[in-house]
Amino acid sequence: MRILYYDWDEFNGEDCRDAMRRLGHQVDTVRLNMNGFDVTPEIEITLKNYFEKKEGGRRYYDLLYSFDYFPNLSEVCNKYGMSYVSWVFDCPHYTLDSYTANNAVNNIFVFDKIFCSYMQNKGVHTIKYSPLGVNDDRLKKLCNEMDSETSGQIIYQHDVCFLGNLYDNEYNFYDQVEYLPPDLKEYIDLVISAQEKVFGKDLFTDEKAITDGHIANLLKYIKFEKTGKYELDYERVIRDILRKKVTVNERRNILTEMGKRFDTVLYTMPGAKPIDGVCNLGVADYYEQMPKVFRRSKINLNITLRSILSGVPLRVLDIMAAGGFVITDYHKEIAEYFTDGKDLVMAYTPQDMVQKTAYYLEHDAERKEIARTGQQKVFDEFAYTKLLPEILNVAK
Repeated sequence: MRILYYDWDEFNGEDCRDAMRRLGHQVDTVRLNMNGFDVTPEIEITLKNYFEKKEGGRRYYDLLYSFDYFPNLSEVCNKYGMSYVSWVFDCPHYTLDSYTANNAVNNIFVFDKIFCSYMQNKGVHTIKYSPLGVNDDRLKKLCNEMDSETSGQIIYQHDVCFLGNLYDNEYNFYDQVEYLPPDLKEYIDLVISAQEKVFGKDLFTDEKAITDGHIANLLKYIKFEKTGKYELDYERVIRDILRKKVTVNERRNILTEMGKRFDTVLYTMPGAKPIDGVCNLGVADYYEQMPKVFRRSKINLNITLRSILSGVPLRVLDIMAAGGFVITDYHKEIAEYFTDGKDLVMAYTPQDMVQKTAYYLEHDAERKEIARTGQQKVFDEFAYTKLLPEILNVAK
């Protein structure tokens, strides 16, 4: 198969292209001058030249591929009859609410079963499900290199580590709301606090906790710019804003507790607010530094972004693929794919996460065996070379 790959400098792009090539596909990259998601003459002309290229009387490329969904790419593909494959790793990803999502050329894959069902029930028939993947070949080689290093070269050794965004910045939209009626804000804050204490259950879709009336009242005070290009479910956007606020709170609160008891480090984006007892080591490069951090840290934490309702976060797969040990909050699909205490460890409350961290810091052999088993599970079931054939064959 000949694949035209839209390269937008996404962190996992080279991993995916490498796997495509190892599967025997020809992969050529195209870069575009994106300014928003509208079709520009430059974008259309560039893609048109690729799409109309022929060899032996037939179209040269079989499909256009991208990580995440770009409505303008879909529009051009639809105009020229080119299959478009999109594998979405962001959640939420509101470009999927574009009217273009139902274009017949689309084959869109999302990693969250609950979200996939939501979009299908909404009438988007091009949405399918696939978990996310890893480059097993690259990580096997990197792990072998790490294991052969001399002791004097070894770095990134930590007791407890969290690598991820704290979102205590411009992405914390709830705290940017200028005004809510005191009684409404008090109630919403109570639900946010209650949600922090429970893993694996979404209170913001539970009518006993948040009613349609609550959401309607919030919409009176939280305004959105409506361009007409998207059929956004603004009630879902409100719920995602509240979920993001929960994520902000629980990541800080869990790390604060970890910092009180353990040698705890954080790798995150610039500008994060300090957390007492936690050493912020900045950004870790996805290809080189991150696998070393995961493999050499005794405990890697996964505190899932709450807008992921059921899917396995890529962080979990990245940790395990690097041979790292992970304690994760309970999530439905994590429990479907992995065995608790064998492949990884699941926590059911923040307190449970702290307690299990203490236990596994004292049980090295058990922790290392879980990491070893988990790595093999990810290599067997989540390698790009295992997942891509189904994703790419759909386009045929």
